[in-house]
Amino acid sequence: MGKLGYLIKRVKNMNFDKMFQTIDLVNKKTNKSKISIFFDIINCGIKYQAGYVDYNLYEMYKMNKDERKTVVTRGINNEIIKKYNDMTYAYKFEDKALFNNLFNKYLNREWIYIKESSIEDFKKYLKGKKEVIVKPLSLSCGKGVEKIVVKDYNPEELYNHLMQTDQTLVEDVAIQNKVLSDLYPHSVNTLRIVTLNKVVVAALLRVGNKGNVVDNFNHDGMVTTVDIETGEIKYPAIDKVGNVYEVHPETNVKIVGIKIPMWNEVKKLCIEACDIVPELGYAGWDVCLGEEKPFLIEGNDFPGHDLYQLPVHRKDNYGLLPEFEKAMKEGK
Repeated sequence: MGKLGYLIKRVKNMNFDKMFQTIDLVNKKTNKSKISIFFDIINCGIKYQAGYVDYNLYEMYKMNKDERKTVVTRGINNEIIKKYNDMTYAYKFEDKALFNNLFNKYLNREWIYIKESSIEDFKKYLKGKKEVIVKPLSLSCGKGVEKIVVKDYNPEELYNHLMQTDQTLVEDVAIQNKVLSDLYPHSVNTLRIVTLNKVVVAALLRVGNKGNVVDNFNHDGMVTTVDIETGEIKYPAIDKVGNVYEVHPETNVKIVGIKIPMWNEVKKLCIEACDIVPELGYAGWDVCLGEEKPFLIEGNDFPGHDLYQLPVHRKDNYGLLPEFEKAMKEGK
């Protein structure tokens, strides 16, 4: 589409009320005039394909032009997706049951899709299990995901309930490594590994909070970055409302300094997984760090750019675009 086409599309679909709310917010933070902020947002849209959300999220008002050029903005992210992902294959990631079939050897857990299974199959699957995770096929961001205590239900009633609520993918509870369980034990704290052209270009750790059984950023979770080379966490975590955490508030475990075990195996797993659906060359992989090895939870065909390069995680105020460009040139 190019910069001009992206800008025109964004202007046509822009929520001007929210844009002016953003201008007010930045004005209060910086004491810069609202008119100068307005024109700076327009400038960032033209030059860097950044909307007002990117402008505020990445604090581009604190960045010089050289720093701004390194940010993976929404427009740039969309261009990468368009170039590397044939979206006619996106259903292989978006249909969670199909994804499990395709990537079964990387899952390391039992699962059942009850729409294609009988009640007897379901009873057999539940035998000996204390807890299971149930998921809807169509929702994202952790919506509709629940942990079910098996003994609390009659199997037939549970089967019928899950069919009615469309929570038709049932999986064993993923057992995570002690390092991440000690950090927060109530959810599986997943690694988000972003691959582009079979190169790891970003790595994040998402951590649950407030008793939630999911680690999702939109459900009171927090996120920090993982150093791609070493697997070390060098920056504090942050939640959606901007709270910064050096230490997890529920466990008092220090976040900065954690080194992810089996880090090379994590990266190898995601690079290998790229070959299953090669038509999707830019992907986000949700990985559980297991007790003995890492394994996949799910894949994302439209990786969101919003968590890659938050200000609290940026080195010298630079974004990740140079790493993305390097991967596009030197991919495997």
